[in-house]
Amino acid sequence: MRNNARQRAVAKADFERLADFRYQLRRFLRFSEELTRGHGITNLQYQLLLQVQGYPGRAWASVGELAERLQARHHGVVALVSRCEAMGLVRRRASTSDRRRVEIHLTAKGLRCVSGLAARHREELLSLQTALGLTDAAVSRDEE
Repeated sequence: MRNNARQRAVAKADFERLADFRYQLRRFLRFSEELTRGHGITNLQYQLLLQVQGYPGRAWASVGELAERLQARHHGVVALVSRCEAMGLVRRRASTSDRRRVEIHLTAKGLRCVSGLAARHREELLSLQTALGLTDAAVSRDEE
């Protein structure tokens, strides 16, 4: 099979959809940057808190798991965790099942911070739902 079949010409409408998607995505990211800055944390710190709280199936995550979720290097996440720990947002705990693993847990302050910011992010996503073509399942309106 030749590459030509996979590399069909990009139509003007495709460019328009891609450009609009990138525009809406950038608007959301700018909103997030300004919101987190206004709450005294960086966007990356918010993302760390969000990934800890949102880690599937449990209320903590390891540094390696966070590095994957943040698409960052391990040593960079260690430094980020240290900054968040100094701010009282997270705490490190040695794993009870594997002493080599360090678990990152939110503190009460970290949970309050991420909960308030996540609620505002969800509101913004709901306002962009139509523009981004998201389904109701992608952005839940229900309180859990």
